[in-house]
This record gives sequence, structure tokens and C-alpha cells, in this order.
Amino acid sequence: MTEHKTPAIDSIDRVILASLAANARISGSALAARAGVAESTVSQRLRRLHDDGHLRGFHADIDVAKLGMSVQALISIKLVKHVREEVDAFRSAAPNWPGVLAFFHTGGGDDYLLHVAARSAAELRDFMLTYLASHPAVSHTETNLVFEHVKGRGLEQLLS
Repeated sequence: MTEHKTPAIDSIDRVILASLAANARISGSALAARAGVAESTVSQRLRRLHDDGHLRGFHADIDVAKLGMSVQALISIKLVKHVREEVDAFRSAAPNWPGVLAFFHTGGGDDYLLHVAARSAAELRDFMLTYLASHPAVSHTETNLVFEHVKGRGLEQLLS
């Protein structure tokens, strides 16, 4: 397996990324002013940061509770066995299930972690029965309700 080396980023790239992390709608001229470079330079750097994989996309931070999804949960999942076909099938299906906000492949005691949202406890139960309890690759789940979700400042600190 060959390792892909990602090009290093400099202080201008860090300013651009930190500014986007704080506000993905920041204008090119504002980015240029913060980074101390021309707008054309910002455009070139954004393209390179995207092509190199440092910048994966631009996202809105949407409050799913305001959309009627008042129940959120983190569901730990253990698979029956780690056969490539079953792992790949689970990995392909789970991110597309209704209500899945995030999907993590993890190490340790569990294999995957799902962040899901539902309109009610009954809808969360139905999700569990329809998608997890009946999936042949799943051996065990553990559901933790989310009472509050606060975005951490780790990315900000990493880029400073």
C-alpha cells in the first residue's frame, strides 16, 4: 500500500482555512484581506487546498432540532465479523440511511459510530429495528442520547 503525501500548508493557507472554518460564507476579498494577499492568490490557494484534500467542501451548520428532529443519538456498532464484503456493504449502506448525520469507522471496542437524528424516540426505535437490528453484519449496538452538541475549538487551535 503506497502512502499519499499531502503537500504542507503555510501560514497563509492556515489563515484561509481558519477563516473558512469560522465562516464558510466569507467573501474572497475578506479572505484576501485576512491573509494579506491578492484575491487571485486566494482563489489559486483555495483550488490547490481543495485539490490536495485539505479543503473537502463548504458546509452549513444546520440545527436539525429546528427541522423537527428533536432526538439525536450516538450509536456504537460492533460487527459480527470483519469480512471485507460485509464491512464494505455496511459502509456503503449506513451513511445513506435516513437520519444519519455522521458516520465514523472507529478502532477500539466498537467498529462504527453513527450520529443520527429522529423526530421522536419512536422514530429512533424504528430506525434501530429497520436498519441496525436487521442488518446481517451488525452483532451489537449501544445507543447514547445526545442532550447537547457543542462544536469544539480543536480545529481553530490546530490552524493557529
